[in-house]
Amino acid sequence: MRLLSAVVALGLMAAPALAQDAAPIVAAERAFAVDGLTMGVDASFLKWAEPDAVMIAGGAPTTVTALMDPNAVFDPEAASLVWWPNWAGIARSGELGFTTGGVEVGGERRGHYFTIWRRQPDGGWRWVYDGGTGAASAGVPGPDSEPVILPTATTGAASPEAAMAEVRAAEAALATAAATDQAAAHLSVLADDGRLYVAPLAPAIGREAYAEALAAWPATFAFGPTLGGGASEGGDLVWTYGAATWTREGQERAGHYVRLWQHRPDGWRLVFAQLLPNPPPAPPAEA
Repeated sequence: MRLLSAVVALGLMAAPALAQDAAPIVAAERAFAVDGLTMGVDASFLKWAEPDAVMIAGGAPTTVTALMDPNAVFDPEAASLVWWPNWAGIARSGELGFTTGGVEVGGERRGHYFTIWRRQPDGGWRWVYDGGTGAASAGVPGPDSEPVILPTATTGAASPEAAMAEVRAAEAALATAAATDQAAAHLSVLADDGRLYVAPLAPAIGREAYAEALAAWPATFAFGPTLGGGASEGGDLVWTYGAATWTREGQERAGHYVRLWQHRPDGWRLVFAQLLPNPPPAPPAEA
């Protein structure tokens, strides 16, 4: 565990080499990860989150304060939870951004996290959404690597409210199309330089990789309306989440989508998408 802490800390020290705009978000994520190793998961998550920050757990959106225990005792012998950024970006207005990357539990690669960050009035950063997916992370660069940075948008909606309204309309159109052909629906809005997380596959990065990943999802989805999210002040970056249902192998399934949209000269493009399935129902109790 000490070795893993040192590796993550080394990554934190390397943050200034990044593009200046995204560096503070990457540094915040790395500091958050270091705290997780020295304070414990509950304490570190509460320290770095806004009080109403959202997590999707147990099949429902909830707040970090409802999910994490402020009185949890740190157990240094517990399996270490390590994560690090492989990809990051920031809004052109500079107050909203994201990172995503690999996760290790007890030294074993266990998927990817995705975090939305917002700058605070004091200049610091706190996360407003955090979630994970089982998309394979075995092949991604490790904690000592520098993340790829999504180019910052050059255009945006007239206001955060306008951006949110436009994205809600885009999501409604995506839902309509996904009800008959989800692969075609996603391909019509995915950015060429975006990322698609379809567990248990590795992240699909770029258009050439999307088709295989989308083929691993069911042919259709029933996407519900946007339940929450937020927009940047520059009207160029919007994150959302909502409910989804689908059928796989004759079984009805449910979960939540999480997405990140960026405004481009040709309109809103989906730069990140993942699906978080609900836990399977508990087996009926024996009589």
